[in-house]
Amino acid sequence: MVRNLRLLACLALAAPLLSMPPAAAQTPAPSVPTSRAAPSSYADPALEARVLAVAEELRCLVCQNETIAASHADLAVDLRNQIRIKLRQGQSQEQILDFMAERYGDFVLYRPRLKASTVLLWAGPFVLLGFAVWVLIRNIRRQHRALVPAELSQEENARVAALLAEVARPTPGSPS
Repeated sequence: MVRNLRLLACLALAAPLLSMPPAAAQTPAPSVPTSRAAPSSYADPALEARVLAVAEELRCLVCQNETIAASHADLAVDLRNQIRIKLRQGQSQEQILDFMAERYGDFVLYRPRLKASTVLLWAGPFVLLGFAVWVLIRNIRRQHRALVPAELSQEENARVAALLAEVARPTPGSPS
């Protein structure tokens, strides 16, 4: 009986796999359009170095944690081609970065420019660091105050002395 249940469980798990068409019958993935595919070699290595230098300054809008130089997203490939075209037209790196920031917003820049809308972005880490140092110093002082014994009043000192004297006095019948 247990053997039959195991067999049924295996068949239930394998049923979706058995209903799949064989790999040869599957339709091939559509090919990437040639306009988006990167050429295998470029005629001007100096131009490509400049393209990569500009691309390192721009954030991929699809991946968001990569530069467009490192991203393989279609948009990143298109933006690298756009940079290549603009460099061939004689535009400088600053002009290209300005164009991209104007078109896609400051988010596209890996190092956004300092202006009113980005002050918090630039000052925020320092403000948080200062706050963390303040909290750390405050906690250290609080712990230090808790460790320092408080001064006893004269009455408390007299009571402690009396208790110590009572404990130190030998009781009758005890060996000393």
